[in-house]
Amino acid sequence: MNIVNHNKVKAQLAAIIGAAIQRTGAEEQEQDIYNAIGFPPDANLGHYTYPCFTLSKKLRSAPNKIAGQIAKEVPTDAVVEGVQAAGPYVNFKLTGSFLGTATCDDVLSGKMFERELVQAPPKTMVEYSQPNTHKELHVGHMRNLCLGDALIKLHRYCGYDIISATFPGDVGTHVAKCLWYLKYHNTVPVPEHNKGAWLGTMYSKGHLKLESELGTPAEDENRKQLSEILTQLEHQKGEFYDLWKETKEWSVELMNQVYDWAGVHFDAWYWESDVDVSSVALAKKYHEKGVFIESQGTVGVDLSAYGLGFCMLLKSDGHGLYATKDVELARRKFEDYKIEKSVYVVDKRQAHHFAQVFKVLELMGFENAKNCYHLQYDYVELPDGAMSSRKGNIVPIMDLIDQMHETVKRDYLDKYVGEWEQSEIDNTADIISKGAIKYGMIKIDPSRKIVFDMKEWLKIDGDSGPYLQYTYARINSLTKKLADEVTAQPDWATMNEDIEKQVMVKLSEFNNVVVNACMESKPNVLCVYLYELCKLYNNFYNVLSIKRTEDEVLKSTRLALSKCVAIALKKGLELVGIPVPERM
Repeated sequence: MNIVNHNKVKAQLAAIIGAAIQRTGAEEQEQDIYNAIGFPPDANLGHYTYPCFTLSKKLRSAPNKIAGQIAKEVPTDAVVEGVQAAGPYVNFKLTGSFLGTATCDDVLSGKMFERELVQAPPKTMVEYSQPNTHKELHVGHMRNLCLGDALIKLHRYCGYDIISATFPGDVGTHVAKCLWYLKYHNTVPVPEHNKGAWLGTMYSKGHLKLESELGTPAEDENRKQLSEILTQLEHQKGEFYDLWKETKEWSVELMNQVYDWAGVHFDAWYWESDVDVSSVALAKKYHEKGVFIESQGTVGVDLSAYGLGFCMLLKSDGHGLYATKDVELARRKFEDYKIEKSVYVVDKRQAHHFAQVFKVLELMGFENAKNCYHLQYDYVELPDGAMSSRKGNIVPIMDLIDQMHETVKRDYLDKYVGEWEQSEIDNTADIISKGAIKYGMIKIDPSRKIVFDMKEWLKIDGDSGPYLQYTYARINSLTKKLADEVTAQPDWATMNEDIEKQVMVKLSEFNNVVVNACMESKPNVLCVYLYELCKLYNNFYNVLSIKRTEDEVLKSTRLALSKCVAIALKKGLELVGIPVPERM
């Protein structure tokens, strides 16, 4: 797999630098030059910079001396406006004409977003959003959902054959606790609506009641009842199995409600119950082969030589565990979809689990074990601490969405009542809510914890989804207002102000940033770029008037540059699952 030299600006500059190096009597591969081109620490020094450290080693000469020699050999022309050596670096300022032609024309035509970026990428499955049935989806689940969906979109944009998959937990102790409480202790009728969310409260009540009765005479009876429920689910018959099938659909309905709101679609749905029996059979098979061993009545693999302890795959009663299911699931994924790479988006608390699973797969002789990757992320907390479905201290997703929707209307959109159609107000509130929630979940590096703060996420003047959406809407409104007034054709040669060129340079980096975000599995990299683009554009907009520009060609060109920013913003936000409003 290779990353293509897709940046036309850097490719042209690399050719110019390569020719200059040749004129000094030296030689450097154009690919190496392209890869080395970066940005100076201060935009006033230039638009791009080329470090001479590698050449210094090859030529056995001081890097600052080489930089001075290269600078002398670069002519100023239609591409390079100015060149200057600064210590071991060569800094370049490019012409507005070249930047506009190489970047803005392609943004306006859409060609920028159609380039080949990665050659021969592996067919990849990304598994994410693994909610448990019989529990309520809360704000913490949104990080996984938003991160996984953004990864799918980024990979597809980069040319991957990508498959999105989910693996909900529909069996296990949590299900038994919920059904137990429903059968033996619930005294309220099932609601007509929002049954999935209500089911989550039944689980929390069941868990708390069981906890409160530990060490009491009721404990033994509770254990027997829970065991009977699990037995019926395993054998797929009995009143609890029938109740499980009915109530599972309530949870699925809630999941789909959340996925529809988020605009998420899965190509593959795997269920824990689907791999329950087959995973146990697989474990028994490898036990018979001698790959798995017995230890104190259990079956598993001794991974102590790898610092991973003992990985239990069959309990003493013959039942499997999460690891058992993940071993079988890995096999199925590669077999079902002929994938070459499997990514698991699961929080960091499962790092040891996946390290064990992948090592077990390797020892089983599963050749694709090396192609399984656990993408860890830190979890979401409320300002007063961690959330827990068992304890019931969560912010349900659908409650959050409704609350966010009403807050947006009250704080931003009620002033348009009577001026806008109510349907547009509602739709815009939904779009802004998605921007606030999704951007808040994605803008933080996956390795860092998120503290959920709705007030901060809804700010329209900071690093937030609504700020980016507002910048887009502002440009869109400007374009519509000046549509009839601006008739001249843009001429990029009129872009002589440094702030104008800085915006164009930023636009030229769009695909580089997307590829980096994809390769590093960090959508937050794209969020940082989009936020910086917005700040740069708003600085441009505030410093250089578009409406009051008297030169018609210059006015048209600045408006065209604004359109480029809006297009890039819309495309970039789309890649992290965020829509944009036409106005706000």
